[in-house]
Amino acid sequence: MIEYLLVFLGGAIPWLEIGLVIPVGIVGGLSPVWVIIAAFAGNLITVLVVIFGYQKFKVWRESRNGKNEKAESKRTERGKRIWNKYGMPGLALVGPILIGTHIAAFIGLFFGASKTNTTVWMTLSIAVWSLIFGVVTAMGFNFFVSTS
Repeated sequence: MIEYLLVFLGGAIPWLEIGLVIPVGIVGGLSPVWVIIAAFAGNLITVLVVIFGYQKFKVWRESRNGKNEKAESKRTERGKRIWNKYGMPGLALVGPILIGTHIAAFIGLFFGASKTNTTVWMTLSIAVWSLIFGVVTAMGFNFFVSTS
């Protein structure tokens, strides 16, 4: 049980997220179904915190009124290019691979996506990528275990 809690927490941590936690959990011998569910839930909960906490960030940023503005990071620039080309659906679907789910949600909101739109697309994206990472890892791991 503690292992699945660790998978949940790993899925919630930016930069670990589902792309690392799901394969590690499955290769570690945990049930692929429960690993996928735990990592999905952990990642989604913290992404929802980002989405619904964005308004407070926006108010804080506007109160600073442009003081100490930093140059955009490479991740933000990459997110902006994706946003300009594909909008929220594209950002949500490629975000977990290129920039991470938390940053993708933040960038979508920053560029004007609604909370509802961001929530729907990020939930769909996290679910799809959780399944992809889980199924591919389980199939690949079973292939190597079976042929040894």
